[in-house]
Formats: sequence, structure tokens, C-alpha cells
Amino acid sequence: MAAVSAEELAVEPPAAARRLLGATLWSGAVGVRIVEVEAYGGDPAGPWPDPASHSGRGRTERNGVMFGPAGMLYVYLSYGMHTCVNVTSGPNGTASAVLIRSGEVIAGRETVEARRPGARSDLDLARGPGNLGSALGIMLSDYGTPLFDPSSSIRLELNRPLESTEIASGPRVGVSTAADVPWRFWLPGSRAVSVYRRSPRAPLPATESA
Repeated sequence: MAAVSAEELAVEPPAAARRLLGATLWSGAVGVRIVEVEAYGGDPAGPWPDPASHSGRGRTERNGVMFGPAGMLYVYLSYGMHTCVNVTSGPNGTASAVLIRSGEVIAGRETVEARRPGARSDLDLARGPGNLGSALGIMLSDYGTPLFDPSSSIRLELNRPLESTEIASGPRVGVSTAADVPWRFWLPGSRAVSVYRRSPRAPLPATESA
């Protein structure tokens, strides 16, 4: 397989998100095949303004890595308890990232089962961003890890680019602003893809609000 690098993710958010589908994210001996992602842009001054993004209002200590080079790990807590895993994208200095929503465990299953004792089936082990973070054992202290560095404990392996016919897309899950932007992408053949849930705080689409 030809060598790949973070430069393949130094592109606009949707293109980076599609490129991550089918990739393998490793954390130690645990490997997860990525089957669902969401793209997020940045602040109004950038090329991809996105009010739903953590960087939508500019750079802060929390989102600083989103403004750096592609291929870095951006980690944050959702609801103060769930570790969410993101991969930075776009050129250095321009904020964007891709949230890894769901994956299929392909290595280290016993370790993942011990971390996720409440999972109802193998498909639930890394389904949903919080569960995926738990399955991989990723913590806030892993923030900023270079995912293409062979010496990193958390590593990303890109596989072949997928054809558009292999990818489905739709609105992002749970965001209350820019709720209809179709920047969620998934592999329709995977049963580990999460269920779409629209935020109750999001305005209804124009066709439904009349």
C-alpha cells in the first residue's frame, strides 16, 4: 500500500470527512474501522464558516489544535463525561476538524469489551462518538497527538479513497445551529452507523415550518 500522510486531510471539511471513512484508528492494540463521521468548519473569517463548530467563534485554548495542521487529535468532553474524538483537517492556520462518530472494532475486542461492559452487541461497542472514545480508551490528555507519527500511541491509517457511490450523507446529529448542513457521512453497508437524531432546539427545515 502506498504511503499516506496528513496532507491528504489538508482539504475542505467534507472532503476530509469522506477521506476518513474506511480508515483505521489505532489506540495501542485496539483498532477501529471508521464508518461514520461529521465535518466541521471554523470561524467567519475562514473559508468554511460554521456556527455549529467549536471554532465557529474564533480561537480559544480549548479549540486551538483545530487551527493547526491536519492530522492532529482534537479531544473534548461532551456533557462533561463522554470523550469525543476528532481529527483536524484543512491547511495549517485554518480551523476545521472531523468528528469520528462510529466505528467497527477490528482489533483488541477483549480490551474494548472490558471498557464497554454495557454494550448490547458487538455493533454497539464503538457506535456513537462517546462510545467510540471509550472503546479506544482515549482521554483528554491525548489532545494534540499527531496521528500520522509512527511513534504515537494513537495512530491513523488511511485506506483507499472511496467512490461517491459508497458513501451516504445527511445532516449532522444533535446540533442546534446549521442543523441541515449535510456534513455527516457514513458507510451505508455498516450496521455500526448510529441513528440520526435531530436536536429539539434546531429550527424545523423550511419545508416543515410553513
